[in-house]
Amino acid sequence: MAHLSTTLTVLAADALFTRSFHSGAERLWGRHLYDLLHPSAARVLDRQFSRLADGDQDHFTERVIGLGYAGLPFFADLTGTAAEHPDGAPAPVTYLVAVRPVGEPDPSPLSQPPARALLSTLHARILEGIAAGASNIQLASRLHLSRQAIDYHVGRLLRQLRAPNRAALVARAHAYGMLAAGTWPPRVPPGFLEAAPAPVPTGLTKPAAPARGRATVE
Repeated sequence: MAHLSTTLTVLAADALFTRSFHSGAERLWGRHLYDLLHPSAARVLDRQFSRLADGDQDHFTERVIGLGYAGLPFFADLTGTAAEHPDGAPAPVTYLVAVRPVGEPDPSPLSQPPARALLSTLHARILEGIAAGASNIQLASRLHLSRQAIDYHVGRLLRQLRAPNRAALVARAHAYGMLAAGTWPPRVPPGFLEAAPAPVPTGLTKPAAPARGRATVE
C-alpha cells in the first residue's frame, strides 16, 4: 500500500507496493502515481480520485497497466480510498492505494526483470488479427491451428482484458497501448511481448565420450 498526497505523489509506501514496481521505497518517494503506470490509466483514475475527493464514493478498484523493471508492463488491480485524518479536522484529501498484480506473483529478485510479460507471441498475433477484422476461421487457417484452439485463446484474451466481446477487446487493447497507433495492419508493440528464448550457440560440439572397455595394447 502507498500513501499519496492530494496531488497523487508518493508520500510513503510499504514493501508490497514497492515490490510490485521492482523498486525501493526511496526511489518511489515523491514520484507521481502516473509515472508508475501506463498513460492509459490517467484518464480513468482522474475521475475516480475526483469522486473520492468529493465524497461521492469511499473506494474504487480499476484494472490498470503498471510499469515494472525497465518499463516492462504488467496488469494490476489498483484500489484507492481516501485517507482518514485522526483528529477529524478539515484537511486536504490524501489517498491510500494498493496495487495487486494480476496472475502469479513474479518470484524473481528485484534486480531481475519479470519472467513473464503481458502477451505471448501467439496471443499477440490473435489480437492483431481480431483488430484487423479476421474471423476465428481465418485466424485458424492463418496460424495453422484448429478452430477450437482459436476459440480457446480468444476467450483467454477476453478474460485477461475483461472485455465482453471482440469489439471491446480491440477498444481496450488500443486504450492500453497494446496496439500501435497509426499502424496498419495492427501490430502489438514489442514491449507487450514476452521475451524470446535465448538462441542456442552454434558451432559447438559435444566432446566425444571416452570409449568404454579395456584398451588394446599393440
